[in-house]
Amino acid sequence: MSLVTLLPFIVLIGAMFLMTRSAKKKQQQAVDMRNQMQPGSGVRTIGGMYATVKEVNDDTVLVDAGPGVELLFAKNAIGAVLTDDEYNRIVHGIEHDLKADIVPDDASSLTEVDEPAADASDDKPIDLGKKDTAADEAKVDEVKADDAEPKKTDDAEPKKTDGESDAK
Repeated sequence: MSLVTLLPFIVLIGAMFLMTRSAKKKQQQAVDMRNQMQPGSGVRTIGGMYATVKEVNDDTVLVDAGPGVELLFAKNAIGAVLTDDEYNRIVHGIEHDLKADIVPDDASSLTEVDEPAADASDDKPIDLGKKDTAADEAKVDEVKADDAEPKKTDDAEPKKTDGESDAK
């Protein structure tokens, strides 16, 4: 057999190795996260319930889901261990100071200018449009004069009122 015929099999085996390695890595991270649970930390179960850890055993976790509600879960049923800020934001609606986390849309707000620019004191609007020539200005004046006096023609059809529709 030549190397060309073996190449697809080698690539397939390599891809399978990489996929199983990443899956094992994710599983190990989940186990580490569950082992770091301590009483008082907030958790989210795989079913989407938020609770506070009350007691951690080898295979089980006792959580407090509300006043007088204690539930026993398997450790594998814990989907995520939440930070205190995240748990308080989700469960209690308490926001921490978000002003430190805001990223500006542009860099102009990052720099503060003490003195206004010299051009900023000029209050005249800047016209960036096309400049009209004298002939164009005359046409504009003509149109304005025509608009001021409405034209009356005898051939114009009288306007229809409600009920006089020609629609069939």
